[in-house]
Formats: sequence, C-alpha cells, structure tokens
Amino acid sequence: MTRFSATNYSEAVVAADRSKIWAALTDPVLLPELTPLLARIETDGDLWHWYLKPITVLGINVGTVFTELMRFDEGRRIDYTHEPPYGANERTGAEGWYELSDTEGGTRLAISMTLHVDLPLAPLVTPVVSQVMATVMQRTGDRFSVNLLRHLGIE
Repeated sequence: MTRFSATNYSEAVVAADRSKIWAALTDPVLLPELTPLLARIETDGDLWHWYLKPITVLGINVGTVFTELMRFDEGRRIDYTHEPPYGANERTGAEGWYELSDTEGGTRLAISMTLHVDLPLAPLVTPVVSQVMATVMQRTGDRFSVNLLRHLGIE
C-alpha cells in the first residue's frame, strides 16, 4: 500500500452570523447534504464516522468509511483527527479544522483539510493520484461553498 494525500485550504468572509455557520458545520445530518462526496455521518459522542460516496482513482474504488475524533471550541473552531477504532483498518482518513471569527461584513470562515488514502498502487503514480485527489477536493470544496451559502440564504 502507498499513502497518497492532498490538502485543501480556503478562507472567505461569509455574510452570515457566526452562530448560523457554526450550526451548519456541527450538524452531522446537514453536512452530507452540503458536501458532494459525503454520503452520511454517524456519530458516537466525539467520534464521527464519515461515509464517502464511491470515488474511482486509476480504476480503484476508494468509497469508504473513516472515523474522526471531533473537538469543538464552541462557536470558534472545530478540529478533527483520524481516529480509527481499535483493530480497524481504515484506508482513508482526514485531518483538519474549521475556524470562525467575527469580522466586518459577517464571519471569517477558514477551512483546512488534508485527506489521505492508502491504495495498492506503486509510489511511482504519486503525482497523478495526488493531482486527482487535489482536483476532486477543490471541486468538492467549491460545491460545499455554494451549498453552504444557499443553506444560509446567501446566493
């Protein structure tokens, strides 16, 4: 197995109250509706099980579930770290954060996510797989942004 990863960072001022954005980002039922690659989220306290829709990379299906330890700093920051259950072999995981702060014109929202996946591919294909992952993550982030704004009533 070779580990491939890609990181996406975005920052914007959203013309909405921070509490409304926070409510959307902490809602495990709403998040999959806003995020194109996310099929559903199941929660067990601070452990969230993220179920991805199937993705194909170089002919290999990557659709999977992975477990994230969620840490919430009420209204300000969400951190998440891949935390697979004992004995589980999760080939996919994510590390990242959401940060919210008040600013003129609304809420400053910054998002950072690194997604990693272990695939039975040679390290030689790393540039290709990493580029595909980065492109998919960018498109997903763009769609998430549009969906979040629509949810907040901003279009």
